[in-house]
Amino acid sequence: MASPQGRSPELRKDSVTKRWVIFSPARAKRPSDFKAKSPTTQSKQQQECPFCLGHEHECAPEIFRVPSSSGPAWKIRVIENLYPALSRTLDGPFAQNHNPNASGSGDQVLGGFGFHDVVIENPVHSVQLSDQSPQELGEVLLVYKKRIQQLATYDSIKYVQVFKNHGVSAGASMSHSHSQILALPVVPPTVSARLDSAKEFFHETGKCSICEVRVEGLLIDESSHFISVVPFAASFPFEIWIIPRHHSSHFHELDGAKAVDLGSLLKLMLRKMSFQLNDPPFNFMIHTSPLQVPDSQLPYIHWFLQIVPQLAGVGGFEIGSGCYINPVFPEDAAKVLREVHIPE
Repeated sequence: MASPQGRSPELRKDSVTKRWVIFSPARAKRPSDFKAKSPTTQSKQQQECPFCLGHEHECAPEIFRVPSSSGPAWKIRVIENLYPALSRTLDGPFAQNHNPNASGSGDQVLGGFGFHDVVIENPVHSVQLSDQSPQELGEVLLVYKKRIQQLATYDSIKYVQVFKNHGVSAGASMSHSHSQILALPVVPPTVSARLDSAKEFFHETGKCSICEVRVEGLLIDESSHFISVVPFAASFPFEIWIIPRHHSSHFHELDGAKAVDLGSLLKLMLRKMSFQLNDPPFNFMIHTSPLQVPDSQLPYIHWFLQIVPQLAGVGGFEIGSGCYINPVFPEDAAKVLREVHIPE
């Protein structure tokens, strides 16, 4: 592989988000040398926690479990977050105005109604998501689906964000493998920007921007129903997108067979990332459609799962400009990940 110093910087514009990204290989070592500074390892002192089997009484109220029987054994639990960002006990996101003199300022305040849940992905403290079988990962994905469908029954809920934080520096406060679901009474600005970009692309081309995402040189792997790529204008080094092959607007349209297929590819990506990058902290997010989107918008909204290993911090330039600096060209990251051999 050529030395990074032999390549000139580039600016690339992401057709999905309309975000500009600077690729500056002079700031990096060789792509194959990227590693997390310290691996996300389990604490030797902590063998059990409130998320473990037998400690259910230490948690916030349970919403449902898999399997659904009330016996002591369970595989997955969905519970309320003990420290929720939003409150499910409020009547709804009614407008508030704490400053009558600011009526013309354009500022808005809504009551903090919403839902913040935790998905405990398995009952054993030491088992991570990447340790589980594709069938078990498929069950976790179907739990996300079920909870989104439940939340969709609330007219005031506009968007549901599923996400996972792995490792303290990625935002995880508990080392027991879990993910979170946050249901919002608004469509967040990043989601609105993604939809506006998709609409513009569709009106210009008659095609979905995700269906048309560039694959050549960027493909990592593929399954029957999904592909995994490093995006053409990846904001972060070794960022991965897992995309349905066929157009699908809502994540909660996922069926059982596709859930297992997605579980298999997700497991492979997490294992490749862990092996190559020294078990880095990471986040994954499911980018889906708003719940109440009109049918006319469905042809250009396409859900996907984004995985971001935490290898470099976000500085003042990124915060101030919204433009990210990535020291690894996506083609190089994809090649490294393609060639990772997972030991048996």
